[in-house]
Amino acid sequence: MDIKLREWREDDAPVVFRAFQAADMRRQSPWPILSVQDAVGWIAAWEGVGHAFAVTLDGQVVGNVAVTGIDSHDNGWVSYWTVEEARGRGVAAAATSELAAWAFRERGLYRLELGHRTNNPASCRVATKAGFRPEGIERGKLCYDGIRYDVERHARLATD
Repeated sequence: MDIKLREWREDDAPVVFRAFQAADMRRQSPWPILSVQDAVGWIAAWEGVGHAFAVTLDGQVVGNVAVTGIDSHDNGWVSYWTVEEARGRGVAAAATSELAAWAFRERGLYRLELGHRTNNPASCRVATKAGFRPEGIERGKLCYDGIRYDVERHARLATD
């Protein structure tokens, strides 16, 4: 499996648009991705807010990994997603692990955090396979359509 991270390009917008049409992805963007132009905006919006990378598998874009919220304590927040056809193949875990290595090496970060709803075991597997250790449950942290969800926090240190 040939997984690589690279900068997002505007011509990747059709993949982003298609990814955000999946039911479980619709809430993963700060605004609805209803067109390819919205996807172009999603790509452009990363400028200056963190480091987002297109995940490629055998040269095809299949996902995103990002580190944002970098603070003065050298901590960052990690997020990831893959298109439906790339799921269950270890792509997200490998890409997240590569992102962590990059963040520690290139950005000099010390601690990376991420969170997932406790009803999302696939995201938990990605986190643990990428070396992020569980640290606890944040009760009722998220609310979608009036329903509260607990979130499990994971972290990985540069020294892990």
